[in-house]
Amino acid sequence: MWKWYAILSAIFAALTAIFAKIGVKNIDSNLATAIRTCVILLITWGIVFASNHISEVKSLSKMNWIFLILSGAATGLSWIFYFKALQLGEASKVAPIDKLSVVFTILLSFLILKEPFSWKVLLGGFLIAGGSLVILMDK
Repeated sequence: MWKWYAILSAIFAALTAIFAKIGVKNIDSNLATAIRTCVILLITWGIVFASNHISEVKSLSKMNWIFLILSGAATGLSWIFYFKALQLGEASKVAPIDKLSVVFTILLSFLILKEPFSWKVLLGGFLIAGGSLVILMDK
């Protein structure tokens, strides 16, 4: 089932890039990020309330809070830089380069999370890195 969620994530990420490229035209990229963040905030809290998971907030540990806050900060910075890149560059180039995050995630999952090595994951990471490098070399 996780594969279907990952595919849906990729489809919506693609739509994000296209919609954002159109939406960021002639406005400040930070304002665009702020608007996008408000929409995400409303959607995600709506889902939490609709699925009746709000009571689980009380059960979060200090570690949950710390790492969710760090993740949120990293997400916010990622979006700020992504929107600025989209404003200045072509979506067809910015989005694939942004996917270098997959390569960094693979490396960090091995180093920090101690996930096992897999030749398929490593090969996929090298292919993504190679594709991103080809695009980075384009003028």
